[in-house]
Amino acid sequence: MKHVNISIKGKVQGVYFRLTTKAVADQLGIKGFVRNLADGSVYVEAEGDDFALDCLKEFCEEGPERAEVQEVTCEEGTWRNFNNFEVLKKSTK
Repeated sequence: MKHVNISIKGKVQGVYFRLTTKAVADQLGIKGFVRNLADGSVYVEAEGDDFALDCLKEFCEEGPERAEVQEVTCEEGTWRNFNNFEVLKKSTK
């Protein structure tokens, strides 16, 4: 089990990116959160096994139908022991 931080840039807000990310995460048993950032990107923190996290990253590289993903960065982070996967409100950062 590990923790990853994923940043997704492109046309990724207003295209149901957060909701579809939650659906994928729930199917894969991933815990964490997804939120829109003020700069127009989407940010995900996720915890799960390697296979599930790889699948989530693959989804983020494509996104939902109307998304136009330009860049995805993924790095390991510190384990936070999330209880579930949540869609959070937009960050002002």
